Amino acid sequence: MTEIDQAVELFIRTRLTKQYPNFAFIGEESYTTGETITSQPTFVVDPIDGTSNFVHGFPAVCVSIGLVIAESPTVGVVFSPFCDELWYAIKGQGAFTQRGSETPKHLPLSMTPLQGLESACIGIEWGSDREGPNFELNLKVFTTLARTTATGGRFVNSLRCTGSAAMTICRVAAGQQDAFWECGSWAWDVAAAWCILVEAGGLMVDGHPGDWDPAVDNRRYLAVRPAMSGKHEFVEDFWSVIGDDRTSYGPPC
Repeated sequence: MTEIDQAVELFIRTRLTKQYPNFAFIGEESYTTGETITSQPTFVVDPIDGTSNFVHGFPAVCVSIGLVIAESPTVGVVFSPFCDELWYAIKGQGAFTQRGSETPKHLPLSMTPLQGLESACIGIEWGSDREGPNFELNLKVFTTLARTTATGGRFVNSLRCTGSAAMTICRVAAGQQDAFWECGSWAWDVAAAWCILVEAGGLMVDGHPGDWDPAVDNRRYLAVRPAMSGKHEFVEDFWSVIGDDRTSYGPPC
């Protein structure tokens, strides 16, 4: 799959840099260790988010193109070719979704109060670490969320693992899921969808407790849907599940 990912990224990069030659570019396939997002306008691109899904013919696959200005997600475009579904936003101008030739719809599609973890539909991902502290924290969080309250769990309504962080965050922005949590994602997984989420009225905070304003390349993310009330309480409740445990991803807490 690397050749396909690289070809898609090269196509996107060629078109963008021709139009905006003074903008920086960070893509999953061309990323080099130590490369960071600076104050320079920067395109942050995942050419195929959901590569494993693509390989297996599972249609949760998208192209994610974000523009980060002054280290803030400013433009976001996420397109799922197999579902013919588009999400997009510009900072200060709202967020929208469009399926096929239908009229674009303003996000969120619905907005009700958040009622806490127990009634929530939460997006999760296992990531590539299948042993060690990162895996152990995933096990703890997933198990606590799923387990009954009688045995110390939170017994959430549902957990969903779809294999595409960008698409899941867009679902959160739409109000179709209540939250998404992952430690280990990269900026290109979230930058575009982050803009869409915030413009829809949602929150993006640190995947570890305490930081309400993380950097784009924080590598730890908790996205919470737009709601008339309860967003901050939901974040605090989710952070309480993590407790004092930490992953190795991102900056020190």
